Amino acid sequence: METRNLYQEKFGVLPIFGMIHLAGKNPVQRALREIALFEEEGISGAIIENYYGSMEDVVKTLEETATSLTLKIPRGVNILPNEFENAFFLAHLYGAEFIQLDHVAGAYTNGKMFDIALYDRYRQNYLDVSVLGGVWPKYYTPFAGSNLETDLRVGMGRADAIVVTGAGTGKETPFEKISQFRNVLGDYPLIIGAGLTPENAYQQLSLADGAIVGTALKVGNETGNEVDRAKVRDLMAVVNEIRYSRGN
Repeated sequence: METRNLYQEKFGVLPIFGMIHLAGKNPVQRALREIALFEEEGISGAIIENYYGSMEDVVKTLEETATSLTLKIPRGVNILPNEFENAFFLAHLYGAEFIQLDHVAGAYTNGKMFDIALYDRYRQNYLDVSVLGGVWPKYYTPFAGSNLETDLRVGMGRADAIVVTGAGTGKETPFEKISQFRNVLGDYPLIIGAGLTPENAYQQLSLADGAIVGTALKVGNETGNEVDRAKVRDLMAVVNEIRYSRGN
């Protein structure tokens, strides 16, 4: 319960983190517009990710937001694929509150091996940066014989919240998988990492402590398109109803 209380103290109740994919011809300028829109519509935090853009785009967006006199929204950093070294460093350098990582526990048949000793050093060196970390995430295949409960318990020692995803970006996270994670995590913070919509939010957030949303907030539900303000409003209307129903 203490970990959940610390998580809520930092991010609020049922935080919704909007994903900035750095797409388009002028990705930094689009990102600044989208981050401002997120703040105006009550999104809890913006994650700046090199999904389409370059590392230079990430850095420039962090620079611009760090010096902004108007933007107050908490910022996160995600450097794909699972580059925790750069994510920690950039978050600390530009005053971002957290990072997101594809995975913080588990062994997978694809992607480079997770350097546990190096991660632990970075974690200790950047105590000001919270971690939202995945376990058995989209696009990664656990080695045969892997045990979800074991990997989740390891992940709880490496992240401030665990992220659960389904098959891919923008695809709904199976409720069964969310339930499996919750049964192991108990009160530990759990975040939906993909596929949250106004239609499934009541069910999914009945078990989760927040969500990361990207594609569902875009024009035409296309990841590379701009954020659609109406979609943000529709989602946040449902989220606020859920918060109200819980007395928050």
